[in-house]
Amino acid sequence: MKPPSSSTALISELQALREKVVGITDSIISTSDGLLVASDSDSGEQESLAALCAAGMALGSRTAAHLGLGGLRESVVRAAGGHVVFAAIGEHTLLAVVGDEGLDLAGLRRELPGAVDVLGKLLAGPAAG
Repeated sequence: MKPPSSSTALISELQALREKVVGITDSIISTSDGLLVASDSDSGEQESLAALCAAGMALGSRTAAHLGLGGLRESVVRAAGGHVVFAAIGEHTLLAVVGDEGLDLAGLRRELPGAVDVLGKLLAGPAAG
């Protein structure tokens, strides 16, 4: 993965996802080893969230592989106060979307593939065209 020349386009895509899906409170993009790439979050916890999401995605990937289910596409954590949805962006990057109790999971599932595709192209740079 080539680092983007500016994270502005990545952040714009994260903001667009937030506008399309009710209940999204934060979203980040991180590398599979937990380094923050871009964030649409006012929380001061973005770097910690990036590390935790990478660990969660790794666990989901290993579980899917162990069961012979193929590559992990997404993983959902449902908690008393909301949700965290992890989605793979290629092999080395992930998107984490945090939502409140009212997160429209069906809407997120509709919008997620397109967002992941756009983010993957932005992360790959101009050569991915």
